[in-house]
Amino acid sequence: MSSIRLFILSSFAELGPMHGHRLRLEAERKHMPLWTDIPVGAVYGAMKRLAAENLLREVGREQHGNRPTRQLYEITDAGRDALAQLRRAGLEEVWFRYDPFDLALTRCDPATLDMLPQTLRVRLERVQAMLTASSNTLATATPHISLAEEWALRHSEHRLKAEVEFLSALVDAAPVIVADELRPRPKKPKNELGASISRQPADADDAHG
Repeated sequence: MSSIRLFILSSFAELGPMHGHRLRLEAERKHMPLWTDIPVGAVYGAMKRLAAENLLREVGREQHGNRPTRQLYEITDAGRDALAQLRRAGLEEVWFRYDPFDLALTRCDPATLDMLPQTLRVRLERVQAMLTASSNTLATATPHISLAEEWALRHSEHRLKAEVEFLSALVDAAPVIVADELRPRPKKPKNELGASISRQPADADDAHG
């Protein structure tokens, strides 16, 4: 599922013919980088790729005053078919990406383990700042956006709140994690299937006759 393709095709379906600069302004107006994975500057290249696939087509050129001439595009019938598929996929597919942070947490440099608690506190502060920015954006944008767009912004806010809660607990656990990395706790043996072996007393069978 491509977020940028969904954004571009749906914008053309909603707004009609336009040039790349107007599309970029639309992405900025909707604060796309704050709640999607869409870099605003990427819309130009993505538009050209969609045109090469015949999902958009050039319908003219526009010039105002001394400004550069801009190409106008519109969505094609094939583009509308692709948009319908993207809309379904965006709502139906569940996307979960593992955070590289989790792998890094399990591969800390033994020589700098004592810095882990402070590193985690700095990360927490950054995520808290992101949450504050997200909340401020939501409060500012709410009077000017649709209810669906408001809930999309709220999704990002809820995810950041969950991350703050997780990192706060992790910061508290950091000293214990450092100690465990320096002196690892004994691991339970595993059988061939990878499941932990449940050890029974030597006379367990005798106890049942």
